[in-house]
Amino acid sequence: MTALQDGILAFFAAVGIACVVWLAGTALLHGGRSVIPGLTLVLPLQGDAPAMEQDVRELRWLLHRLPGARLVLADCGMTAEARRLAEYFALREEGAVVTDAAEFRIR
Repeated sequence: MTALQDGILAFFAAVGIACVVWLAGTALLHGGRSVIPGLTLVLPLQGDAPAMEQDVRELRWLLHRLPGARLVLADCGMTAEARRLAEYFALREEGAVVTDAAEFRIR
């Protein structure tokens, strides 16, 4: 019975060491967050854009995890009040802009 217990203990010790080596290797070799140069997140908005605040909040979370990305709030026929709100969000968030959908071009 002790041989079985020793075998199980050795198995879990090997798995634990493998996990530590895996985590240390990914931390050292990866070195940080992924960078996707030129990544553009586009949020098309029209009308009153009732979900704009929640959508911008979720995209902001994504922007902080993807360095170098930018956010474009595309005006596809927003009301004046919604446009002002979009411009406010663009001022608060680095890398965010508001543009008319007709003028938007991916570079």
